[in-house]
Amino acid sequence: MMKENTQCGYVALVGRPNVGKSTLLNHLLRQKLAITSRKPQTTRHVMLGVDTEGSKQAIYVDTPGIHDHADREMNRIMVRSATAVLTDVDLIVMVLEKDQWTEEDELVLEHIRRSGTPALVVINKVDLLKPKELLLPVIERLDGYGLFQAIIPVSALKGSGLDMLREEVFSRLPDQPHMFPADQVTDQTEKFIVAEIIREKLMRRMGDEIPHRTTVVIEQFKEQDGTADIAADIYVERAGQKRIIIGKGGEKLKMIGQEARQDIEALLEVPVMLRLWVKVRPGWTNSPAALRRMGYD
Repeated sequence: MMKENTQCGYVALVGRPNVGKSTLLNHLLRQKLAITSRKPQTTRHVMLGVDTEGSKQAIYVDTPGIHDHADREMNRIMVRSATAVLTDVDLIVMVLEKDQWTEEDELVLEHIRRSGTPALVVINKVDLLKPKELLLPVIERLDGYGLFQAIIPVSALKGSGLDMLREEVFSRLPDQPHMFPADQVTDQTEKFIVAEIIREKLMRRMGDEIPHRTTVVIEQFKEQDGTADIAADIYVERAGQKRIIIGKGGEKLKMIGQEARQDIEALLEVPVMLRLWVKVRPGWTNSPAALRRMGYD
């Protein structure tokens, strides 16, 4: 019996901050993998999400938003990690937000052009575009660049257009063996995903500035006797930020912990004991040594 040819390739999801790349990844994979919030720069690490269907396997690379105002070392690392993948993948999917086009979108476009890698473009959040005729000049402009092999309007949140996007991606994968088992959806460890879940709850509960000065480090992760015992440190840069995260009588930190624990229990499928501490490390977002210790490299 002749063995079926298999297709497999790496597909970078790129765009400026806050266009919905991580939400798009989660819906393509049909499960929550990447954390999301309305705040820019929620995604800090390059993460792989594996979409396998029959003989085809697309390995999506979710990247931090590309921008030109990286004023701290952490932001510079994030932008470097996002742009570095463009020449290492088989296909690029640029994500745009409905009818918006900014200087940062222009910057992303230039990085794609320089990479020489084949590219598609996704116009996300088209459900918010009314009337729908407003989409036509957007498509016309994108077509005029002569850079994209396909232009696909989608609503990641509503799930529309995703089947077409998957088909366009699958049709462009090179012939080669699959790199991951069919049931594997990411290269990241449970420990990494747990830290990201906690950071997501911080992003959603805090104001505009504080989330960008916080990170989460898992200090203990033990699973035994059908339960998980997890201890995590939340690092901030100033004592005032620590007070805000803890809240009056510890109420805000308790709420963050409760919300995180629910998602972690759904991930691990066991009861979880989660302990959170908030610690001050001045200037960590601008210190290469501190960033390396916290997993940013």
